[in-house]
Amino acid sequence: MRSIPYGSSFNEGGRQSLVSSHLSGKMPPMQNKIELKPNDKVLFIGDSITDADRNHPAHKPFGFGYIHFIAKFLLGKYPTYNLNILNTGISGNTIRDLKNRWQKDCLDHNPDILSILIGVNDVWRQFATEDELPCAVQLDEYETTYRQLLTLAKQKCNSRLVICEPFMFCDDFNNPMFAHLRTYIEVVHRIADEFDACLVPLQKAIDGRIKDVPPQNWSQDSVHPEIWAHAWIAQQWLIATGL
Repeated sequence: MRSIPYGSSFNEGGRQSLVSSHLSGKMPPMQNKIELKPNDKVLFIGDSITDADRNHPAHKPFGFGYIHFIAKFLLGKYPTYNLNILNTGISGNTIRDLKNRWQKDCLDHNPDILSILIGVNDVWRQFATEDELPCAVQLDEYETTYRQLLTLAKQKCNSRLVICEPFMFCDDFNNPMFAHLRTYIEVVHRIADEFDACLVPLQKAIDGRIKDVPPQNWSQDSVHPEIWAHAWIAQQWLIATGL
């Protein structure tokens, strides 16, 4: 996702949605934990939150974000496992972009464990400028494409799946983008259940802390985490997966 200018507001004329059952606290049961095996290849894919400047010489190969913290923890905890941890996130991506590069940046790597965090750009572009609208991904396409990609990952690679809720650092439930994002989170829940994936409930965890830690402490634009928040996201991922 491109940086949203600090202090800017989202287009109030954008489509609004009912606040989901996620907001009411009605959550599906926790999904299965992930088993880590020697010589496993663990691949993370997503947008700028995953990318985290991974191609910059100072941040190769994991980026400066949550994958950096997860990778260092796993490599330290399992030093004899010969793990291969990959980051193929690309800034600005939507689920449609993932589809266009799924073969090269996912299937060709044949990951044993596949972790996906995608969705905020799909929604954000619906509330951005007019030139961004063609790149927005509506809910039906998001769900259909997500299901197609996971089906390929299971069929071609038999990957163990980790699906992360897309999120915003926001405490205003009347924010139209935030409300609409929650309908995408509902899709993530359905798909995680359908594919027996491990669900990382990031938005739920943020909701539980946002009253104590205000949004501006987490992120300057409601989306891109501060470094400490990346470390916190890594903790949520490790807790959810049981690793």
